[in-house]
Amino acid sequence: MKKPERTQSTLMSLTTHWSMMLSALLLLAGCAGSSRTMMPVPNVYTGDSPRELFQELPEELRGSELDLLYVTDRAPETDSEENLVYGSGRSHSPAFGSAVVRILPDMDWDQLVRVSLEKDRSTKLKMEMASIEELGRFPETPPPLILIDGEARLDPSNRDQATESERIFRAEVRRRLKRSPRSEILVFVHGYNNDFDDAAFTLAETWHFMGREFVPILYTWPAGKGGPSGYIYDRESGEFTVHHLKNLIEDLSNIEEVEAFHMIAHSRGTDVLTSAVRERALVARARGKEVPDKLRSSHIILAAPDLDLDVVSQRVVAEQLGRETQNITIYTSQTDKAIGIAESMFKSVKRIGRLDADDLTSRQLESVKYIDGISMVELQEVEQRKASHSYFHSDPAASSDLILTVRYGLEPGAENGRPLKPLEANFWQIEPGYPESNVARD
Repeated sequence: MKKPERTQSTLMSLTTHWSMMLSALLLLAGCAGSSRTMMPVPNVYTGDSPRELFQELPEELRGSELDLLYVTDRAPETDSEENLVYGSGRSHSPAFGSAVVRILPDMDWDQLVRVSLEKDRSTKLKMEMASIEELGRFPETPPPLILIDGEARLDPSNRDQATESERIFRAEVRRRLKRSPRSEILVFVHGYNNDFDDAAFTLAETWHFMGREFVPILYTWPAGKGGPSGYIYDRESGEFTVHHLKNLIEDLSNIEEVEAFHMIAHSRGTDVLTSAVRERALVARARGKEVPDKLRSSHIILAAPDLDLDVVSQRVVAEQLGRETQNITIYTSQTDKAIGIAESMFKSVKRIGRLDADDLTSRQLESVKYIDGISMVELQEVEQRKASHSYFHSDPAASSDLILTVRYGLEPGAENGRPLKPLEANFWQIEPGYPESNVARD
């Protein structure tokens, strides 16, 4: 009779442990709300030799409202005032549209630029969702079958809807490209427990400090379920959404006017993005083709990746994903508590978001050294600065390196204008005060 009691006690202990871990993840990794304070000004725009932020920006891209093109397979809902919103439910028919983020308080353009660039802002800048407008919807996946002459075939109306929705989507991308200073696209894929608004805020502020020079596209998937089991739901939503993101990458690749598209993924979003790119690459290989040059020459940013090292070694490294994606930057931090909790919860040997050179064997380091185009960039661990899980935009040093990488296309190294501290192999480090502190050291 004692054995069942002991088993039940063990199960209760495990349940309590998992609930505590999931709740901690919810607090550390999630961020949701109808408004948020804007990120600090990146160091690259302050100091003795600041970069210029808004030179020759078209009038229609100025102002306190940032218009993002979104693609989502979140299920549509309405709020208490009958406004369109997107929750954590899943939709088999992805939608696309315009999400406008407003910066508050209201001020003229010159004042907004000045306050944006203040290290200690005289006025706190906040962001709120101003409007969401759905412009179209892609057909349902998997496509429905109907009987035609006694045979099960794809519904022709589904193909017609696909053609029309692709036409509208591509026309909208082209419209935005025409007013953009650069014929390039910036795609953002958020992570665990982010709702639609918070993901939009992250892209809006990142695009703002990229000089508003790209066409910003928010890819938002059904995350943000919340509660102790929210992480599990979000992980499976991440698997659900891969097919739709893969289709988006395909669509963008086929728009002739797009010269390059850069993709930033955060946390669990890194699994979504790498899976989509991997599947896209494997399909191209099976057809005896290479992926488009637009993908090969673009930047892929994996920020605080919630990925198991052993899984990545098989699904990315062993598959030689680098053949198709020549510019990959991976941001890591030893003080990222959310990644640490995931590491403990899944009993990982190591998760990529906390990886540094000391975690690899000499043989592994030797192999990493010969992988072109992939950089591991660690935010230096210091007592005065404990990185949050969102450090790629909340830390002024880390956001500076993101800007030097994507906006300016600089390779690592002081000689290239991106003065990261070189470590072993393809590992680099961001020191406090970067980039000026690194320049002074060199």
